[in-house]
Amino acid sequence: MAGRIDRPRQLAFVLPHTESLTRDNFLQGPSNELALALVDSWPDWPNHIMLLAGPEGAGKSHLAAVWAERAGARVVAARALTEAAVPEALSTGALVVEDLAPEVIDERAMFHLMNLAREHGAHVLMTARAAPASFAVGLRDLNSRLRAVPVIAISEPDDQLFRALIVKFCTDRQMSVDEAMVQYLATRIERSVAAARETVAQLDAESLRQRRPVTRALAAELLRDDTAFRPD
Repeated sequence: MAGRIDRPRQLAFVLPHTESLTRDNFLQGPSNELALALVDSWPDWPNHIMLLAGPEGAGKSHLAAVWAERAGARVVAARALTEAAVPEALSTGALVVEDLAPEVIDERAMFHLMNLAREHGAHVLMTARAAPASFAVGLRDLNSRLRAVPVIAISEPDDQLFRALIVKFCTDRQMSVDEAMVQYLATRIERSVAAARETVAQLDAESLRQRRPVTRALAAELLRDDTAFRPD
C-alpha cells in the first residue's frame, strides 16, 4: 500500500508594511506619558541632552522620530557614531542617537558628541533599553557625563494601552479584528509591545499561508503550544 503523501505547505508571501511614526499615531498611556510630554515640550527641556529608556518596542524610536521631524534632527545609530562624524551629525543643531549601549558605543566619539553639543547648545535625544547609570564605561569623564543625563523611563503598557496597541498593529497590517479577538490575545500573550507586534505578525503570516481570515480559532491554533504565552 502506498504511503500517505503530505501536501506541501503553502508559502505565504508577506508584503512589507510600514508602521506610521507620526505624533497622531502614537498611543498614549500611563507608561509613556512622561516621554511624550518631553517630546511635546521641546525646546523647553530641562537639559540639552535627554535620554528615553525602556524595553524593546516600548515606543522610544517612535517618539524619537516624532521629535526628529519637529526639531529637524538627524538620526544616527549609537553603534555607527564615530569621532570624525560628530560635527556633521550635529550640524542641524539636533540629533537622535538610537540604541545606546555600552557594548556598541565608541566612547571617545560619544564623549566628543556630548562636549560639542554642550558647547554649541545643540539638542540631543538618546534612546536606550537601560539608564546609563547601569553602563560599564571605561572612560571616566564619559561615565560622569552619561550619569548626569536626565532619563525619562518608559515602562510596559497597562491593559488598556496594550489592547490599543494590538489593534494598532493589526490596523497597520490591514487586518480586521473584533473586540473579542483583541481581548483573547491580550489575556494570553506576554504584556509587552514586542510580544504584541510579533504575535500580530505571526497571525498575519499564518492567515496568508492558510488563506483564512484572522479569527479567534486561528489565534488559538497559533498560540496553543507556545510556552511564551501566559495561560488564562
